[in-house]
Amino acid sequence: MSGSGRKRPPLVADRRYGRKASQARKPARKPAQKTTKPRRRKAPVKARRKARRLHPIIGFPLRVLGWVFRLIWRFAIRGAVAVTLVIALAVFYFYSTLPPLTDLVDARVRGSVTMLDRYGEVFAWRGDQFGGTVTATSVSPHLRNAVVATEDKRFYRHWGISPRGIASAVRININAGRNPFSGHGGSTLTQQSAKLLCLGVPYDQNKWDNETAYERDCRRGSLWRKAKEAMYALALEAKFTKNEILTIYLNRAFLGSGTHGFEAASQRYFGKPASALNPSEAAMLAGLLKAPSKYAPTNNLERSQDRAATVIKLMQEQGYLTELQAGAAWADPATLSPAAAARAGSYYADWIMASGPDFLTRDTTEDVIISTTLDQSIQVAAEAAIDWVFENKVREGSEAQAAIVIMSADGAVRAMVGGRQTRVTGAFNRATQAKRQTGSAFKPFVYAAALDLGYGFDDAVVDEPYCLDIPGSGEWCPRNYTSEHYGRVSLTEALMKSLNIPAVKVSELVGRDNVRIVAEMFGIESDLALGPALALGASESSLIEMTGAYAGILNGGSSVTPYGLVELRLQGDEAPLMVQTGGIGERVISPQAAEQLVYMMSRVVAEGTGGRARLDGREVAGKTGTSTRALDAWFLGFTADYVAGVWMGYDDNRPLSGVTGGGLPAEIWQHAMAQVHTDLPARPLPMIRPSSYEALPENVPAPDTGRDAQGDPILDLLRTILGGN
Repeated sequence: MSGSGRKRPPLVADRRYGRKASQARKPARKPAQKTTKPRRRKAPVKARRKARRLHPIIGFPLRVLGWVFRLIWRFAIRGAVAVTLVIALAVFYFYSTLPPLTDLVDARVRGSVTMLDRYGEVFAWRGDQFGGTVTATSVSPHLRNAVVATEDKRFYRHWGISPRGIASAVRININAGRNPFSGHGGSTLTQQSAKLLCLGVPYDQNKWDNETAYERDCRRGSLWRKAKEAMYALALEAKFTKNEILTIYLNRAFLGSGTHGFEAASQRYFGKPASALNPSEAAMLAGLLKAPSKYAPTNNLERSQDRAATVIKLMQEQGYLTELQAGAAWADPATLSPAAAARAGSYYADWIMASGPDFLTRDTTEDVIISTTLDQSIQVAAEAAIDWVFENKVREGSEAQAAIVIMSADGAVRAMVGGRQTRVTGAFNRATQAKRQTGSAFKPFVYAAALDLGYGFDDAVVDEPYCLDIPGSGEWCPRNYTSEHYGRVSLTEALMKSLNIPAVKVSELVGRDNVRIVAEMFGIESDLALGPALALGASESSLIEMTGAYAGILNGGSSVTPYGLVELRLQGDEAPLMVQTGGIGERVISPQAAEQLVYMMSRVVAEGTGGRARLDGREVAGKTGTSTRALDAWFLGFTADYVAGVWMGYDDNRPLSGVTGGGLPAEIWQHAMAQVHTDLPARPLPMIRPSSYEALPENVPAPDTGRDAQGDPILDLLRTILGGN
């Protein structure tokens, strides 16, 4: 078949329809063709760039800027990632080093000492005070609101740092001509807490010279320090809640007068816990945060109240106080507690700090409570007496100083003033540290030695020109203050008129060694003169020693050790570490000799050189003293209740002008003791009452001592010996 050459017809499908059906079908209509515009071909990219090419003068700089921008953008993204990573690592590091909250609320280097008076009331503080841990929820809501309103009004809304606050602070500092990071802080409460924690760096005494250097380093304002502070703040925010961060701040903030934390400050200034503060008190404490020493109410109450008024205004503006509450707070500003207002006993407190062991007082790392013998009312009276005399009796501009000590007969010191400036801490204490010539105030110990050896108060001695040959020095002739001689006088009259020649005669008669022993046993611990001038007070002593020695005369002739510390214990402990029960020691002279000596000294005030020390309706005994060239003036005396000593002079040993022991010192003594005895019933002195003794005031009952030294034949013989006849 393939080779036949005939062309085969194409294969087609069998016809399914008849011819008619095929003929009846209409041909399909072709769709109308659309008329379209010819498509415009895009020019190549290079051609388009060529068409948009700018003039070289303009195009080149733009291309350079574009390249720089793209470069910066790439680096900015990478830098931001790197910075974020560094910040995250730093925050994580600080977060991992943060201790528990309980370890952050109190990290003082030093402890504190709180001193209580004889009635258990606080009167002084030393060291770094910490009243105990408080929390943001346990303190008064007014205090919490005052702190937030004053220091960081967005505290509960930010995450540790406030860019807006930092920018504002930088602007203020630059406008004021300061370093951008010095002066106005702009720190949040979280950042301030970080600074109080010194960014977690503990105090190391081998690295810093002292705590001041450590704190100064913690408060540096460099850019690097600020950056670390911000990282630490972020870590605090990650570790603790807002109230926990505020708790750290409330416990660690310094608020003046050695107080750390608002509990200590509340106790120090108002005598109440931080949970009991009213709006005006809370505002005053919050106001201290700006400048604790400047605004401390103990330094300037009015200035502190003005600052508190500003804080109250902030609290009102931020909705923490209503208008009515703010008005009430303005109308009734906070005032100090009686103890804080008095600020009494600064010299006394310093003396107490020096009387205990260093590791429990000046260098303590614990919180110590010391009970003392101080009587705040007596202390105030002593301070007021010095102030009154210097304001009314001493010329303006005088640099003379004065000191006073008041104690009970057993040596319990009730008051102490060591200088004219009573509101001081750590100042030179002239009552305990100054050693000055005692002058005639020493003479009672001369007569004490004689009386204890059997001589009587009315034995006679001749006041006449008298000279002694002192080996190595030649002849020495004592003179009376008036340069006159009074002939035959009794021992009482010799002491009453403070005659020098009779005192030297008696000292030589009984023996200087005996006089020295009596004085030392009474508590005069200073080196006593070896020559005959011993009787005239040529030796030096401190005011507290002399006052303690006079207390021995009052208590019947037993030695006295002045003391102020009664009990020392650690805060929170019941059992004391130290206890002092009294200062009376061994007997020095017999009770009979003491009674005669008290009588002789009472005549000094009643008729002799101590007349300015008299107290109406009350028996007083004492002795004046004026040292060589009037360098020192003394008056020491006692009633049946208290002993007091007063010294007056110049620190540089200049002579006093027109002042003797019977003058201004006696007046200071009288003003102080009159106030001290205001509410005390008059009691008689423990002394003999000879038949010639003047009647006592009606309100002073005379005790029956059963002793009258008149008419004793032995004493008559002694009078003859002492009189040289």
